[in-house]
Amino acid sequence: MANNSFPGGFILLGCSEWPQLEMVLFWVVILLYTITIITNSAIILLSCVDPHLHTPMYFFLSNLSFVDLCLSTNAVPQMLSNLWGPDKSITYTGCVLQVCVLLCLGATEGVMLVVMAFDCCVAICRPLHYTVIMNPPLCWKLVLTAWLCGLLESVTQTPVTFQLPFCAHHRLDAFLCQIPELIRLVCGDTAVSEWQMTISALLFTVVPVGLILTSYGFIAQALGKIQSEEGRQKAVATCSSHLSMVVMFYGTVAMVYTDPKNQLASKHGKFFTFFTMVTPLLNPLIYTLWNKEVKGTLQRLLRKGGSVRGKMNVIF
Repeated sequence: MANNSFPGGFILLGCSEWPQLEMVLFWVVILLYTITIITNSAIILLSCVDPHLHTPMYFFLSNLSFVDLCLSTNAVPQMLSNLWGPDKSITYTGCVLQVCVLLCLGATEGVMLVVMAFDCCVAICRPLHYTVIMNPPLCWKLVLTAWLCGLLESVTQTPVTFQLPFCAHHRLDAFLCQIPELIRLVCGDTAVSEWQMTISALLFTVVPVGLILTSYGFIAQALGKIQSEEGRQKAVATCSSHLSMVVMFYGTVAMVYTDPKNQLASKHGKFFTFFTMVTPLLNPLIYTLWNKEVKGTLQRLLRKGGSVRGKMNVIF
């Protein structure tokens, strides 16, 4: 039996089979989400207030942090609601919006990683022309291109997915509404939709990863020509941070979206949804742990804050 109307929406099973695990995950999710908000907000704030960070790299990093904040906020409230009580439902409209926003933000983040790889390539391969090439208008155009690619992915995939004939039980073995889980809910032939999603996933994984690897090919050649040991270490640290984010993001996306019905994604797909929390959490931590400029800016702000508090104590 199939039912296209779904007046009652969908049921997100989540961890219903392990009720004792739900409360543990609830508090873990709250903790991770709080850290995500603090760290990504700190990156955005530091990039805005410190003139030393008014560079293309930190402009792109602050935009990536904003995308991560939106990505987490799109997923976490529904996950907390699912884990807190017996109500596991989500409305049809809510599911559509969640899928639409998730696709848009996920594709935007993927393209932003390509943009950041291009920025690293220019900074290392053409250091003398860096400020001329990576001028503010170009930076804004690259960020706008990333958002337009995300919007294109969303408006292309979402309508096709929700036109499929879903089975009447409308139960999703997941914490969130995601296209792979929705395709598994279809009663009928899903070959066309699977091929469309696979092509889209390849377009937004293979092509960006290919561009990133090409950029790092040029970077590897340029590193051999850098005579300064300090300059080489700084370049390697920046590239290592970026590559770590690329591996985390694209590894998870490829696992879940490239083949909707592969055994690993079908069996453990619900736990891969935590990439909507783990990746936004780790991105700013990776950059702040390995980046002396960000740590220096944070220390300067803390010292200023401490001196202001000291003066206030003397006055009063």
